[in-house]
Amino acid sequence: MSAPLRVGNASGFYGDRFSAVREMLTGGPLDVLTGDYLAELTMLILGRDRMKDPARGYAKTFLRQMEENLGLAKDKGVRIVANAGGLNPAGLADALRELVAKLGLDVSVAHVEGDDLIARADEFGFGKPLTANAYLGAWGIAECLKAGADVVVTGRVTDASVIVGPAAAHFGWARDDYDALAGAVAAGHVIECGAQATGGNYAFFREQPIGVPGFPLAEIHADGSSVITKHPDTGGVVNIGTVTAQLLYEITGARYANPDVTARFDALSLSDDGPDRVRISGVRGEAPPPTLKVCLNRLGGFRNETTFVLTGLDIEEKAALVREQLEGALAKRPPAEVRWTLARTDHADADTEERASALLHVAVKDNDPKIAGRAFSGAAIELALASYPGFHVTAPPSEAAPFGVYSAAYVDAGAVPHVAVLPDGSKVDIAPAGETLELSEVDEPALPEPLRADKVRRVPLGLVAGARSGDKGGNANLGVWVRSEEAWRWLVHRLTVGEFRRLLPETEGLPVTRHLLPNLWAMNFVVEGILGDGVASQARFDPQAKALGEWLRARELDVPEALL
Repeated sequence: MSAPLRVGNASGFYGDRFSAVREMLTGGPLDVLTGDYLAELTMLILGRDRMKDPARGYAKTFLRQMEENLGLAKDKGVRIVANAGGLNPAGLADALRELVAKLGLDVSVAHVEGDDLIARADEFGFGKPLTANAYLGAWGIAECLKAGADVVVTGRVTDASVIVGPAAAHFGWARDDYDALAGAVAAGHVIECGAQATGGNYAFFREQPIGVPGFPLAEIHADGSSVITKHPDTGGVVNIGTVTAQLLYEITGARYANPDVTARFDALSLSDDGPDRVRISGVRGEAPPPTLKVCLNRLGGFRNETTFVLTGLDIEEKAALVREQLEGALAKRPPAEVRWTLARTDHADADTEERASALLHVAVKDNDPKIAGRAFSGAAIELALASYPGFHVTAPPSEAAPFGVYSAAYVDAGAVPHVAVLPDGSKVDIAPAGETLELSEVDEPALPEPLRADKVRRVPLGLVAGARSGDKGGNANLGVWVRSEEAWRWLVHRLTVGEFRRLLPETEGLPVTRHLLPNLWAMNFVVEGILGDGVASQARFDPQAKALGEWLRARELDVPEALL
């Protein structure tokens, strides 16, 4: 094989470790450094920034990182690709050019645009969103790099596209080199969330020192296969488990759709390639779907919250009293939505006051900021001398804060412009995929023979299974995997949808789908609607479902002793 393209990542979200850019540039050889700054919530934040100033709407952190590191990247011959342009990639590109001039560097800047559909919201029937951005693919990035750009910034492209674009440009892949493209999508999906691939948020973190994990990189080969690794002498770990966990993150089933290719994750294989090195091979690709996903955010109203501390005896009765009192005080004009949650964090005969206390949380939403504001929080505080014994709250009364509502739409790919704006200012229109294939579920694979278990023990699932969970709009994705064929033979028969619902009662009554990935000894559950209108709506205690998998791992069931 020819030498691989070494693509690193330095950001998994807007707010990730600022120093990661310099760490990746100085830690070892790289060809391309990428960064993912855009989550669904980030688009809402940037939308509110743009409301205040039309010249804003991009990730300002990226600009500061470039001020510190752009000269270093140029000296080392590392090209930079990031989706930090957010809602204003042209504005970020202009700001970068001003920075380049100020620093006296010979650095060319290009950008990709066309994803922002806000001006055409009525045409597409979106209503009146604050943001409306289609997920573009990798070919605009590739065009910019082929034109000689040192830095390429984009708006809303798929997370993997910032990795696929450089690989496609470097190896000269064609639009229908589906297997190679799918391999790059898999590599991109693993490294785009930063340190989650190198031991961050890893279920089995106790098995090896994690420290402060270094950021990941992918050595991508001409056939699309890759090795996931990290710079030497950095924290964390790269092993089959950490890569498996990230492959399962925020996906649905065996088909992982991107605008340029649909990757078949049920075909890929992972193998150990040495210390902190995992090879991904065998990924197959299919033509992409005919539509592009669109991220829509709108302002949903205003929210507020109060947490009452209940200490000692009669917790349930104290909660009932203050609830009755507050609801009575708000009866003339109650908020449109009121949600109560009692967290029994208290312990009997506790040795500290905090351990003797439970938390009663009340959250409200309304279109009127006054109703959700002081009319609510003031009424809660007015009960201070008239309610349960030991009354106190965790924060003073506050005004309401706006919240957002996320939804997804799908539009014909040919209706969305995809434009590469090259370093010389010329524009190249990127055609939509010439061949498409409607997305569909794969047939469920044949199940292996069940594991015979003569003896079982009641233990937490997490003693034998790892998990990683996250959000896609209002849905939660929860991937579960095991580390031996015997454990897989047990898990695939035991952890059915019914058992999943029993273990996680909050999913009862919601649509739950199980997807199997036998080659990874893994399965992925999609729970629809558990997150309401998305993270910004704060519909539940863990609004992005980040810890849903750890809750599942903590639940007890009968596990064969042979697996323990």
